[in-house]
Amino acid sequence: MTTSSPVFKLSPGSRPLLISMPHVGYEIPADQHHRYVPRALQSEDTDWHLEALYGEIARELGASLIVPRFSRYLIDLNRPPEDTPMYPGAANTELCPTRFFTGESLYLEGQAPDAEEKLRRREQYWRPYHQALQAELDRLKAQHGYALLFDAHSIRSELPWLFEGRLPDLNLGTVEGKSCDAAITAALADVQASQSVYSQVVNGRFKGGYITRHYGQPAHAQHAVQLEMCQRCYMSELPPYAYAPELAAQVQPLIRQLLSRLLDWSPRS
Repeated sequence: MTTSSPVFKLSPGSRPLLISMPHVGYEIPADQHHRYVPRALQSEDTDWHLEALYGEIARELGASLIVPRFSRYLIDLNRPPEDTPMYPGAANTELCPTRFFTGESLYLEGQAPDAEEKLRRREQYWRPYHQALQAELDRLKAQHGYALLFDAHSIRSELPWLFEGRLPDLNLGTVEGKSCDAAITAALADVQASQSVYSQVVNGRFKGGYITRHYGQPAHAQHAVQLEMCQRCYMSELPPYAYAPELAAQVQPLIRQLLSRLLDWSPRS
């Protein structure tokens, strides 16, 4: 039965897999609109349509699914609560981001959140999501003896402020192999490499954000991976960012294969 809160919805599954989509939310609370430049209210840097892309596959495989309501422009659920940079030396977005992925300011002059507002957002939006995420992992571990976390993301192919050039289509991250059993990294890398339609990399520019790094605890029977997929694989990367069912239908078998291979793993395999 799906659990809904003001912050997220959680659909528990029957298998030891939880799929997290921390950047699919696009709402910005009305009482915060006055802070933002008008362009920001369109939430252009959302991980658009991932619930549509993954949802049916997740249900068929018996995976749990947690989906937030609010935009990363309000608070980034994939950043650490202390707001330390995820990728030192590269352009980073913060716990409460202040810039678009193109580098321009999200906020009107003098309206960026101060320390008190950041703390309020962390407690009201960030913490409930993470409490629910860990509670679901705990439930899966209690039921199956271990838990698997697949952190699903998507991004535009070219964003010079964040990275050089054009991203590979599929960017698998396991924090250089630290967030999961080595056999999981090898198995999913093999799935990516066994096809030639989509370009791919393992632990490249995107090695895994806070969720993968924090919840990927192999020594404690929690294994986490991140997939950053280029949006060109299933949608238009130009406004209004329309879902492209014909493209989605081509990549969904590969998503199913990745998730199935992840589920094939167990501590006994």
